[in-house]
Amino acid sequence: MSKATTKGKEIAGYICLCLPARKATPGPPIGPAFGQKGVSGAEFAKQFNEVTKKLEENTPVRVRVSVYTNRTFTFVLLGTPVSHYLKQSAKIAKGGSEAGRSVAGTITKSDLKAIAEIKMQEGLSARSIESAMKIIAGSARAMGLTIIEERSNG
Repeated sequence: MSKATTKGKEIAGYICLCLPARKATPGPPIGPAFGQKGVSGAEFAKQFNEVTKKLEENTPVRVRVSVYTNRTFTFVLLGTPVSHYLKQSAKIAKGGSEAGRSVAGTITKSDLKAIAEIKMQEGLSARSIESAMKIIAGSARAMGLTIIEERSNG
């Protein structure tokens, strides 16, 4: 049985995390996850903060780290979770406690479209903006958000 390799390096494992942009530190959850693989969490935090310096501070960013047997690593940013954009647009701190039963807030169709456009750039697998909007709308409903046409100026 052969081991997985990338660019001639043997992969020892993967680490998947969701971290705040520009605010990664070598402490938990980075330190323990990297320590188990024998890799420097401090070096990863430094590189991650450098790569995310153009993003808004504290924006959650999903990242997948490939750790190699020679104790080096590479990482790929996977984008920001849809829930972050939905909470931001609805101006709420968290979603509803019971999906489909409690209403946590409202979001407009134009907000859905804006989020869908961002997520399609990040690699959302949808063939059209309308399909992407349906995917985002499903996430919104699961969070207890009501979708409205447009907000009134009142």
